[in-house]
Amino acid sequence: MLPCCAVRTCHVLVLVLCLSAAEDFDWTKNDRGSFYYGTFPAGFSWGAGSSAYQTEGAWDQDGKGLSIWDVFSHRKGKILQNDTGDSSCQGYYKIKEDISLMKELKLDHYRFSISWPRIMPTGIKSDHVNEKGIKYYDELIDNLLENKITPIATLYHWDLPQVLQEKYGGWQNISMVNYFNEFANLCFERFGNRVKYWITLNNPWSVAVEGYETGEHAPGLKLRGTGAYRAAHHMIKAHAKVWHTYDTKWRGKQKGLVGISLSGDWGEPVDISNQKDIEAAERYVQFYIGWFATPIFHGDYPQVMKDFIGRKSAQQGLGTSRLPTFSSQEKSYVKGTCDFLGIGHFTTRYITQKNYQSGHGSSSYFTDRDLAELVDPRWPDPGSEWLYSVPWGFRRLLNFAQYRNPMIYVTENGVSEKIMCTELCDDWRIQYYKDYTNEMLKAIKDGVNVRGYTAWSLLDKFEWDEGYSERFGLYYVDFRNKNKPRYPKASVQYYKRIISSNGFPNQREVENWKRKATETCSSSNQLLAADPLTSHMEMVTEVVVPTVCTLCILLSAVFLMFLLRRHN
Repeated sequence: MLPCCAVRTCHVLVLVLCLSAAEDFDWTKNDRGSFYYGTFPAGFSWGAGSSAYQTEGAWDQDGKGLSIWDVFSHRKGKILQNDTGDSSCQGYYKIKEDISLMKELKLDHYRFSISWPRIMPTGIKSDHVNEKGIKYYDELIDNLLENKITPIATLYHWDLPQVLQEKYGGWQNISMVNYFNEFANLCFERFGNRVKYWITLNNPWSVAVEGYETGEHAPGLKLRGTGAYRAAHHMIKAHAKVWHTYDTKWRGKQKGLVGISLSGDWGEPVDISNQKDIEAAERYVQFYIGWFATPIFHGDYPQVMKDFIGRKSAQQGLGTSRLPTFSSQEKSYVKGTCDFLGIGHFTTRYITQKNYQSGHGSSSYFTDRDLAELVDPRWPDPGSEWLYSVPWGFRRLLNFAQYRNPMIYVTENGVSEKIMCTELCDDWRIQYYKDYTNEMLKAIKDGVNVRGYTAWSLLDKFEWDEGYSERFGLYYVDFRNKNKPRYPKASVQYYKRIISSNGFPNQREVENWKRKATETCSSSNQLLAADPLTSHMEMVTEVVVPTVCTLCILLSAVFLMFLLRRHN
């Protein structure tokens, strides 16, 4: 785990923010008070989530086309231990089994994504529509509804059709706006009579920065200082076009909602009395959430982004800013294209001012921000090296994200583990969910309009460039077994009790939850070995050793009887 120092930029990032929200936000007020006992509003929706590439597997089955992640993960050295999502959780073949897990949890909703190349193999409708892919999502949606679980469908969770990347350069090309709209329109046509909650893009920050700036994620391009901004610009336009398509063509008959899911950390000033640190912390959030939310709610990028990137571009000797601009017509078109705001949140950073000099070819998204990220060594860090448990940051972010009281759905929140033997008794995850959902309850008490919460994730799954080394699931998946069996962790029972109680009714009851949850993890299934040798050794310990001991006792008794007879 990382010490108290500047840390690498996190993989899953920030949340939603609007310019006016920052103006009203009180940076000096940070109430880190005691646990709050109370319940959520009636009708609050509890769920869990997944994404297509991370869970479905069946990467080349039933007419599915290649995605950029299929290609990227097959390149040696791109993914830890050269893992791929080829089979992953085999979710493509386990619809009913996985829905039975959701029923066990008593979920109100399930968030999943639709694989673009599974239903449009090349990404282009006129080339081919794959009816077998359509049938798969029909079956998933129908089974969810039959079990009274609301489907929340994400249209883009990073698996761009490879043909569009090779032919046009993916999100670097403005043509993606129309191709994505064509795909979304087909989804509305085929599934919109049953799906009423649509998310256009999941965490576009990660797509832009890690896909086109650092190259850590597919398609693996390193276009420093320009690639991320161009990709984001096209994704914002694509989101807006899809929202308008639904609004004009489908909303009247289908009565659904279209939003976007923005993920991000909270940034807290290192020194709350230092104005430079406050400005740096606000800049941190604006460069994540504000990058996407401010155009969608206000029609243009945050002023601080325009100022900083424009100035650094000029220092490089460039005639125009590396940050693209919206025309007046585009500003009007983009503004207001959000029926609800999806927020994905995992962790927090301390932020301080740090100046980076701009020179020819030296600028990047990260140096444009002029800040440094730090962590507190006292923060728990059970899994991913970027993910520290800092519950109070969640409440801060939710309060910061208010803009005319938007309807907010928490679309991702959870914690991983990164150990060779995975304990089903995941007490750290129980503590994380308890603390983070309680901070969300406090935010609602503050006046934030949060309508639902999605635990991330239902299952252990493929974790992008980290492969299968990190596990976020409520259910453990044995990836060594070709059938990919699922096993409930203790957090399943704990989350189920939060859902059943719609919050935290009283101290006595809540204190019993953890004890009852961990009782489900008996000594025989507490550890699942990630190493086949370890698994064999456990079998030897549990079966062979007791058997040998029993034989030894019996032989000793026989020998003793023999000696007694001879003595007599």
